[in-house]
Amino acid sequence: MIENLKNSENNKISENKNPKKPSIGFNPNWMYILFILLMLLLIVINPLVKTKEISWLKFEKTMLSTHDVAQIIVVNKEIAEIYIKSEKLNDPKYIEISKNALASKVGPHYTLQIGSVDSFEDKLQQAQQNFLQDEKVEVIYQNRADWTSVLTWLLPFGILILFWIFMFKGMGKSTIGSSVFNFGKTTAKLIDKDIKSKVTFKDVAGLREAKKEVEEIVDFLKNPETYTKLGAKIPKGVMLVGPTGTGKTLMAKAVAGEAKVPFFSLSGSEFVEMFVGVGASRVRDLFKQAKEKAPSIIFIDEIDAVGRTRSKANAFHANDERENTLNQLLTELDGFGTNTGVIVLAATNRADILDKALLRPGRFDRHIYLELPNKQERIEIFEVHLKPIKKSKNVDVDLLASLSPGFSGADIANICNEAALIAARKKKEHVDQEDFMEARDRVVGGLERKGKIISIAEKQIIANHEAGHAVVSWYLENVDSLVKVSIIPRGKSLGSAWYLPEEHQIITKPQFLDQICALLGGRAAEEIVFNEVSSGALDDLEKVTKQAYNMVAFYGLDEELGPLSFYDSTGENERFLGKPYSENMAKLIDKEVQDLITKSYKRAKNVLEEHKNELLLLAKLLLKKEVVYLEDLEKILGKRTKELPLNIKD
Repeated sequence: MIENLKNSENNKISENKNPKKPSIGFNPNWMYILFILLMLLLIVINPLVKTKEISWLKFEKTMLSTHDVAQIIVVNKEIAEIYIKSEKLNDPKYIEISKNALASKVGPHYTLQIGSVDSFEDKLQQAQQNFLQDEKVEVIYQNRADWTSVLTWLLPFGILILFWIFMFKGMGKSTIGSSVFNFGKTTAKLIDKDIKSKVTFKDVAGLREAKKEVEEIVDFLKNPETYTKLGAKIPKGVMLVGPTGTGKTLMAKAVAGEAKVPFFSLSGSEFVEMFVGVGASRVRDLFKQAKEKAPSIIFIDEIDAVGRTRSKANAFHANDERENTLNQLLTELDGFGTNTGVIVLAATNRADILDKALLRPGRFDRHIYLELPNKQERIEIFEVHLKPIKKSKNVDVDLLASLSPGFSGADIANICNEAALIAARKKKEHVDQEDFMEARDRVVGGLERKGKIISIAEKQIIANHEAGHAVVSWYLENVDSLVKVSIIPRGKSLGSAWYLPEEHQIITKPQFLDQICALLGGRAAEEIVFNEVSSGALDDLEKVTKQAYNMVAFYGLDEELGPLSFYDSTGENERFLGKPYSENMAKLIDKEVQDLITKSYKRAKNVLEEHKNELLLLAKLLLKKEVVYLEDLEKILGKRTKELPLNIKD
């Protein structure tokens, strides 16, 4: 089946190699332009031929009595158009008319409001009673359509119609097709054989397991007979799931570059519109085009925009556009029709809120999880992003990867770009190691604010606070290795202690307790040194409280509660205002959290009381240098029993 479809596709491409010359057809835009030009022409010409209106007295004494009038045309029994004899136009009293060449040749030269025809005829007969018969002025009566009033009446409607036409055309270019009647057409961008994606699997660093899964799908599209001869079926859907920045969209772009088949790319939000039925219609049109170009790939980014769980609360709604779109998508993925040769790729970082019917086998058969990269994968990602950067020889990629645990591929790309910007700002020829270190600090902690004005008293509190973090963490076994301590404001923080986090898949209870104790070291140091506390520990207290509640309510690490967990992986409890436990259990959880934090705070104070001299020395050094590195820390606090995984001193 796939081979036949590929042959038909090749025939279509061969036919398209000799395209016909485009015929010049009727373009409706010319009608709009012609209408606008006509209106402008009328506006311009009207003042040129506009005649001067005069009174009956002036007409009788200056024109009629001197036999200057050639003829009079009464229009619609309302206005009398007065034409002056051509030989009389040279008279000085008609100088205004002679200046306007068009008005002087064509006429009428003057207009007169007559009131009523009977009154006008009486006045004219009385004024010409002493005239000879051949001297009397000829009067002609005409009925004319007043185009000026008609255009004035039609103009607002014309402008309104043009506005709506151009608005719909503008919408069509961006969202719904080329005209107002293309609401239901898909907006997917097609990457065909002639339009090649520049991204390949070589540009996707790390993600080895995920790449193998996706490469197999690409190989299936290229060599289907290898799999079909064994009875294997191509997967209908592949769901890429992972945190933000891990490379889901990049993986899809690489598939487009490698597959050499038509690739339809769009976002989940493009299905949802304010018009009822548009989303479902676009889904149908998308799969119709994909089947026509099969074998092909459809990529839906951020599918959670349309694939959310269908809740019972929506049952009371008369019509839910998002739900109708999802139903149509489910039907296309696993309906009565066959989708042979069409693979659907989807990406999301919120798989927990997706509808179960969307994730079941037969629709999205394969789920590929893209986790945050480990150290080796971060090294590969750094090497990819360092290729276009002119770096110096002292750049240690292994060290950069070690100092960025928990960073995604997007974060690493941001660090490399920031380092290049910092080096360019310093007018350097190459990007050095210190530029990458500064870029890493900036991405993690924010921009340095050395110019921020801080009083001496506040600076002493900050120095002792950060020294407290450093001393407590130094003497606790399960806290990450300390790299440096700074009291230079960065981002929203006034000071910071920098650690080298180790990568853990699981965390034990002693590790939790030591981390909580280290976070409380800053507040404990303030109380010991100044015998009072400040608001500077807000961020520490927020982290401690969340971590303690996680220990007690989620991880089951509290002895009093036992192995209970109230964690909701489905996210369904978020819709309800109540908690998934009783009031008595809530009081017990609060009490255990409070006891846990209080004990950790007393423990931090005991550590600082025991090493108070080191605390004061480190605070004094911080006030002097503002930044204290590992070498100075070891001079004051001694050699730490827990060795660093690499040399950070350089």
